[in-house]
Amino acid sequence: MTLLQQYIEAVIRRIGLATRYLAVILVINTTLVVALRYLFNWSPIALQETMTYFHASLFMLGAAYTLQQDGHVRVDVFYQNMSPRKQHWVNLLGTVFLLLPTCAFIFMICLPYVQSSFAMGERSVEGNGLPFLYVLKSLLLLLPLLLTLQGIAHLIHHGLALTQTKMKEGQ
Repeated sequence: MTLLQQYIEAVIRRIGLATRYLAVILVINTTLVVALRYLFNWSPIALQETMTYFHASLFMLGAAYTLQQDGHVRVDVFYQNMSPRKQHWVNLLGTVFLLLPTCAFIFMICLPYVQSSFAMGERSVEGNGLPFLYVLKSLLLLLPLLLTLQGIAHLIHHGLALTQTKMKEGQ
C-alpha cells in the first residue's frame, strides 16, 4: 500500500464515518417534522428542506466510502467464481473505463449548474426556506471528486495486487 493510497483512503474513511451521523440526524429531523405536523399542525418549511439537504449529503458524501468498503451493487454471479487475479483486473478495468469517465462526465455536466447557482446566490423558492441552495448543489461536484479520489486509490491497490500476483507466479 502506498502513502498516497493510505492518505486517500484515510480521508474517504473519515468522511464516510462522519457521514453516518447524517443518517441519525435525518431520522431525528424526519421524526420532528412528522410530530410537529400531526401534533401541532405546524410544518416549518426550513425544517422540511433540511431533510432534503441531509438526504442528499448522506448519499453524495457516502458514495466514495461505500465504494471503498466494496458496498456497491455488482453482478457477483461471475465475479465470485473468478480467481483473485481476474477480480483485480475486473476492478482495475471497471475503474478506468466506467468509474472515472462517469465521474468526469458528472463533474463536467454539473459544474456550470453549480457555478450558476453560486453566482446568483440561489436560495429556496419558499419564503421561509433555506437561503443557501447553492451549498446543496455543490454536493453535485463533491460526489465525482470523492469517487475519483477513491478510484485512484482503487487503481493503486489493484495495480499493486496484479504486480504482486504476477511476481509470485513468476517465482
